[in-house]
Amino acid sequence: MYTRGQVRGFLHLYIGEEAIAVGAISQLLPHDYIVTHYRDHGHALARGLDPNRAMAELFGRIDGLSKGKGGSMHLFDTEKGFIGGHAIVGGQFPLAAGLALSHQYRKSDGVCVVFFGDGSTNQGTYHEVMNLAAVWKLPILFFLENNLYGMGSRFDRVRAGGEDFYPGAATYGIDHAAVVDGMDVMAVQEATKLALESIRSGNGPAFIEAKTFRFQGHSMADPVKYRDRSETETWEARDPLNTFPRDLLDQNLFTEAELAEIRSSVDAEVAAAVKFAEDSPFPPDEELFTDIYA
Repeated sequence: MYTRGQVRGFLHLYIGEEAIAVGAISQLLPHDYIVTHYRDHGHALARGLDPNRAMAELFGRIDGLSKGKGGSMHLFDTEKGFIGGHAIVGGQFPLAAGLALSHQYRKSDGVCVVFFGDGSTNQGTYHEVMNLAAVWKLPILFFLENNLYGMGSRFDRVRAGGEDFYPGAATYGIDHAAVVDGMDVMAVQEATKLALESIRSGNGPAFIEAKTFRFQGHSMADPVKYRDRSETETWEARDPLNTFPRDLLDQNLFTEAELAEIRSSVDAEVAAAVKFAEDSPFPPDEELFTDIYA
């Protein structure tokens, strides 16, 4: 749809990182908040946002999750506790602090999970919010999706602290910090479960670093000249969309026929979402003056 001109602007795909969104978000409660970056489609679908309205938003149509005004980088659904999709690198951190503070203020057991990439750790907001969250013992789960690349720069070209980020959480007094294989959905699920238990017990924020890889470039417009194809192929061999079904078969939990039925139903759901988006009109001109602060 992007190559056909139906999806415009920058489109940052989540392909390769799906095990993180599914594993982590499966452990959340309905009243928990999620705030994330512009590679937000995986998180949105894992949280149960309407695929039809998500596709319509990518198409810039009025029936989209943000009335077609946000596009790919701004998927929202407050009823699901999904507070974006944010285009500004690191812009989601202060929002996460506010969302977590609202839980604390209301004395709820809710948690805010903030997803971010390795590139955003060079932003001041990352360090400021980590420190404040620890000082105030806010119920935040910092979830780093370390896909090794910030735009076109590999992390080791811009980071002085070595290949692991999670030990740095201790600098801010965040004791619960872990690293997990981001290509293993069950490992992510277990790591998230333990982190959330710690947070809900009143221990303050927790930190998870998931090692993963984006199979595509930074965006669809990225020619990916900065890395060798062999590196991508190595990670593609660990694609969770292939390895997890194999695990299910090996453990006799599913049959080939059942997996084929799931794939077929997903294909049909995507096709229906595209049809829904194509049939949805563009926002009328008067929508320029709604949903704004003035």
